[in-house]
Amino acid sequence: MTLARRMRDRLSPVRPWFRDSATMSWKADASAGLTNATIVLPQGVAFAIIAGLPPEYGLFTAIIVTVVAAYWGSSRVMVSGPTTAISAVLFASLSGLAPPGSEAYIALALVLTFLVGVLQLAAGLAGLGGLISFISHSVIVGFTAAAAVLIGVSQLGPALGLSGLDGGVLHRLSQLAAKSSDLSFEAMVISAMTLLSLIVSTRLSRRLPSYIVALAVGSLTAIALGAEAAGVQMFAPLDATLPTFQTLDLQIDTIGTLLPAAAAVACVGLLEAISIGKSFAIRRGETYDSNQEMVGQGLSNLTGSFFQCYAGSGSFTRSGLNAESGATSPMSAIFAAGFLSLLLILLAPLVRFVPVPAMASIILYVAWKLINVSEIKHIVATSRSETFILGATFLTGILSGLDFAILVGVIASLSIFLNKSAHPLVAVGAPTEVNGRRVFMNAETFSLPECPQIRFVRVEGPLFFASIEHVEREFRRIEQKDGVKTCILNLKGVGKIDLAGADFILSEARRARARGYDLHLIAANPSVLKVLERLNCLDVLGAGNIHPHKSDAIRPAVEMAEDRVCKSCHIRCFNECALKPRDQTHPRQSVD
Repeated sequence: MTLARRMRDRLSPVRPWFRDSATMSWKADASAGLTNATIVLPQGVAFAIIAGLPPEYGLFTAIIVTVVAAYWGSSRVMVSGPTTAISAVLFASLSGLAPPGSEAYIALALVLTFLVGVLQLAAGLAGLGGLISFISHSVIVGFTAAAAVLIGVSQLGPALGLSGLDGGVLHRLSQLAAKSSDLSFEAMVISAMTLLSLIVSTRLSRRLPSYIVALAVGSLTAIALGAEAAGVQMFAPLDATLPTFQTLDLQIDTIGTLLPAAAAVACVGLLEAISIGKSFAIRRGETYDSNQEMVGQGLSNLTGSFFQCYAGSGSFTRSGLNAESGATSPMSAIFAAGFLSLLLILLAPLVRFVPVPAMASIILYVAWKLINVSEIKHIVATSRSETFILGATFLTGILSGLDFAILVGVIASLSIFLNKSAHPLVAVGAPTEVNGRRVFMNAETFSLPECPQIRFVRVEGPLFFASIEHVEREFRRIEQKDGVKTCILNLKGVGKIDLAGADFILSEARRARARGYDLHLIAANPSVLKVLERLNCLDVLGAGNIHPHKSDAIRPAVEMAEDRVCKSCHIRCFNECALKPRDQTHPRQSVD
């Protein structure tokens, strides 16, 4: 399929899921959409506050971005919209450029969203979906944990009735400690009651509109305490109930300033959406196209930027609820946006009764749920390299900024990946018996006896210009053993070989023959064999020195072994050694 046709298909308004319209359960989709709308109503407000935007912008994002992403995306049940992580990155990126909530700040947020959409759409049309898999999962875990800490610390002041706290995590905590005598009793009671009701209703049923219940409890508590008269801050009425079209101020200087932050937000958004979409597709046995999802996310943010929306992505909470509620197609997300518009019109006048501490406690709960404690423990217990990536991303996010944390995490991931690629495993193997089967294992690690005349070397990893120095150094290290007549080089674990790798094999073949022994290769990968043939390695080695299986290589190597040495050898580790003469005073010890 040509690039032009792929681009046309990805942008076509006629989507593949239309073909199932005859069998769709529209009733189930409508029911799932209504449930989703009740959940996102308070969530949208909370996420907009995290992003430093007026509350209605989170709700607008949950309408426009949700519809476009569902329509052009690849997942049948994923619901997109405002998310905690992107809200935190947006705030961290823009708060130093303009006061949060100001007109200048809102204008920057919309331009940033436009750039995010352009970058995501371009990546999807270019077919770059596979690159996402190169970013370590630990980057997202560390980034999300850092975002959760930043969000949580930012809401401690409002939850406790304190104002005027600003700066980073450490600065905010020091300010909080200095103002501890100014804590508001009413605010703390409202926060505690809201949080308690949220936890209880969430545990009772995931289908309950837990956030709305919690806000109602917080609002009633505020009324009972006379909180507004006591100085507890309440939400201002929404300026608008539905999004409207607005043009953007796309100046070159502004674009240049926002482009690095837009790249970070675009990356975070795609990682969120694709990981969520893939997980649900696997769980439900459905197909999933990462590039199409990138197109859907890009179009949703690009369109949303003209309708008072800020950058959105896939929401795991809303997607999980959507699937559990019986959603069968993207229509469920479209229904959710429609129901949210209706709820927004009906409930907008009630926003002024919601106390700020109640919303702050909900955001604290969301931040806590963001930290995947079990996954962090698993990473720390199983991999030092992934632990380093997680720690570098987390600490950078806390101490420097979330947008920079993504960059540090990606660089750390790529550095470790390149380092591992440049240091493939080079080990001498020897046969042994495991559960009645003859297998080759690392002779050095498991202290296995080796044949005195045959060296069996295995390479696991790419054999290319960056790894040759390491591989050659390992070859010289294991070359200390004398009396070797044949070296068998097992390349079945080599997935990539380039000119430098082929030159190394030729060099080893010439070195072996100059020292009076021979080199045999085990290679079955067609791509590796093709490279070896194209670079004349097969001509130098000879067709008889290339083998598809271990036994095919061991047989001629044993034949070349000196009978004099074999006769006195008591190891006889290969089955083929049975054909060699042996001293009757030594029992046979071959491995079957």
